Amino acid sequence: MNYPADYRYTREHEWIKLAGNVGTIGITDYAQNSLGDIVYVDAPKVGDRVTAGETFGSVESVKAVSDLFSPVTGKVTAINDLLKTSPDKINEDPHGTWIIKVEVDDPTQVAGLLDDKAYEAFIAEESGS
Repeated sequence: MNYPADYRYTREHEWIKLAGNVGTIGITDYAQNSLGDIVYVDAPKVGDRVTAGETFGSVESVKAVSDLFSPVTGKVTAINDLLKTSPDKINEDPHGTWIIKVEVDDPTQVAGLLDDKAYEAFIAEESGS
């Protein structure tokens, strides 16, 4: 899998794409593949605040429930309503299917996250491949 070079990644397998001070957040292909068929996404409400490194929701699959961790601190400006009825869209296109959008308090936080090459090395190490 090629991970988009314009995204940044967390060690908990979330991605963020920053445009100005708005971050679009989802989970990586590695995460969705590990989870299996996703059946439910629990996301915060528009207006809620998220904090870098803390949980903001969860993804439920046929295998497990996994917490979602925010890569940045800020205010939720949008949630992907499509996921309420079609959470499996994440399985179909994990890097094209976002979960939340956040107005980021400090866009420089993103610089501390993994780039695509560092994330690929991290998952190779984590999976032992």
